[in-house]
Amino acid sequence: MRSTFHSIETAKRALFTQQAAIQTTGQNIANANTVGYSRQTVNMQATRPIEAIGMTHSTIPGQLGTGVEFTSITRIRDSFLDNQYRNQSQDQGKWSVQADTLDKLEAIFNEPNDTGIRTLFDNYWKGWSDLAKDPENVTARKVLRENAIALTDSINLASKQLSDMNRDLTDNIGVKASQINTLVGNIANLNYEISKIAAYGDNPNDLMDQRDVLTDQLSKIVNITVTNTAQGYNINMGGTALVTGDQAITVDAAGLEGAFGTDLTSGELYGMLQSRDYYVKDYQKQLDTLANSLANGKFTVTVPAGSVLPDGITLDGKTYTGSDRTLKDPLTVTVNGVNELHRMGYPLSNPPTAGVDFFVSSDGGPITAANLKLNPVIAASPDAIATSMRTDGTPEQVVPGNNTLALLMANLKDTKISFSNPDGTTPLIASGTIDDFYRSLIGQLGVQSQDAQRQVDNQDSLLAQIDERRQSVSGVSLDEEMSDLIKYQHAYNAAARVMTTFDDMLDKIIAMVR
Repeated sequence: MRSTFHSIETAKRALFTQQAAIQTTGQNIANANTVGYSRQTVNMQATRPIEAIGMTHSTIPGQLGTGVEFTSITRIRDSFLDNQYRNQSQDQGKWSVQADTLDKLEAIFNEPNDTGIRTLFDNYWKGWSDLAKDPENVTARKVLRENAIALTDSINLASKQLSDMNRDLTDNIGVKASQINTLVGNIANLNYEISKIAAYGDNPNDLMDQRDVLTDQLSKIVNITVTNTAQGYNINMGGTALVTGDQAITVDAAGLEGAFGTDLTSGELYGMLQSRDYYVKDYQKQLDTLANSLANGKFTVTVPAGSVLPDGITLDGKTYTGSDRTLKDPLTVTVNGVNELHRMGYPLSNPPTAGVDFFVSSDGGPITAANLKLNPVIAASPDAIATSMRTDGTPEQVVPGNNTLALLMANLKDTKISFSNPDGTTPLIASGTIDDFYRSLIGQLGVQSQDAQRQVDNQDSLLAQIDERRQSVSGVSLDEEMSDLIKYQHAYNAAARVMTTFDDMLDKIIAMVR
C-alpha cells in the first residue's frame, strides 16, 4: 500500500527544485551586464525511485518515482576559449604599448610639419645661402643665428622628450610590477577560498568568476600559462611560478627586466621594455648621431685657390703658416664637421682671427642632441659668424665681402658626411647627407609605427572574435533567461497544483473517517 503523503512529498521536492531554478535564473538576469560573470545553470535529476510499499515484494510493475532534486549549480565556462583569450590578450597588450610608444615618437618628431626639425634644417641651410649672397648683411647674419638657435632648441627638445618618455616607461614598469603583485596575491587568496568551499561539495561559481577576471587582467600584463589543479590555479610566467595554489610570489621591476626575453616574452610589460630599450633608445641614439655629425662629422671639401687659411691651422696633418696659408691651387681636404670648416674662415672683425666652433656642447662633454647649442660667442654677436676666406693688405685685413666660407657651408646640405656617434660606437648609417640621415630616421619610424598599428588591429580583431565566442558560451542571454523563467514558473505552478489536488483528496479521506 502506498504512503498517503507520498505525492505531497514529491510535489514539495518539485517546488523546491523549480524555486532554486527560478532563483538562479534571477541571478543570471541580475548579472547580465557584470564583467566576467558566467551564466549559471541548475542541474536537476530525478530522485531515487522506490518500490511500492507492501508486506512482501510488490507485484506492481516498475518503481514509484519520488520527484526531482537539483544536484548542483554550475557555471557555463569553456577553459579552451579562456586559454585562447589569454594568449591573444598578452600579444594585444604587447603591441598596443609598442604602437602607443611609436605614436608618441611620431608626435615628438612631428614630420612632415612646417615647424619640424626637417624644416628647421632647411631654414638653417637657407640662412647660409642667403648670407653667401651678401656676407656683410646684418639681417642675414641675424636670421642665420636665429635659425641655428631654433634648430638646436628643437633638437634639444626632441632629446628631452625622448628622455622623458624613457623615464615614464621606467616608472610604468614599476607600476605594472605592483599591479602584478596585487593580482597574483588576490588570485592566491581566491584559490584558498575556492578550495575551502569546494571541500564541502559546493561550487563557488562567483568566486571562480572573480578569479578568471583577475587572471584575464594578468594575461594582458605578462605572458602566463594557467593550470587548474585541486588547489586552484597555478600560474607561470615562462619558467617563473607566479601563483601556486594559495601562494604567490612578489615581483619587482628589476627582476622583471632581468626576465625580459627569457621568461617574459609578451604582454604590456614586454611592450614597455621593448619600447624603452629598443625604440626610444634607438631614436635617442640616432638623434645624438645627427647632432654630433652636424658639428663634427667628417666630409671632404675643396677650398678654392686664393683662399688664405688662418695661421697655424692643421688640415690632413699639415700645418699652414706663413706663405703656405695662401692657396695657389684648389685644396681638397677632409674636414671635421661644421665646426672645423667654420674655424677655416674669418668673421668680420680685424685684425683677422679664425672662426670659432659654430656648435658647442652645453655641458662640456661630447656633442649630443641634448647638449647641442650655438656657440655663445656667435649667439652674442652675429658678426662672429665667419663667411670670408680672404685677407689682404698690411696690416692684414679681412676681405669683408668675400663669401667663400659661406658658400662652402651652404653646399654642405648636399655633401656626404661620415656619421659619428658621440660615444665612439659605429653608427647604423656610415655616410650620407644630413638630410638623408634625418629622412631615413623619419621613414624608419613611419614603417615601424604602421607595422605596430597593423599588429594591434589584428590582435584587436582576434581578441574580439574569441571574446564573442566566449560570451556566446558563458554570457547571459536575456531572451534565453526569460524563456527559462517562464518554463520554471510553469513547472512551479504545476507542482503547486499537484500539492493542492492531493490536499483536497486528503480532506475527503479525513471527512470519510469522521
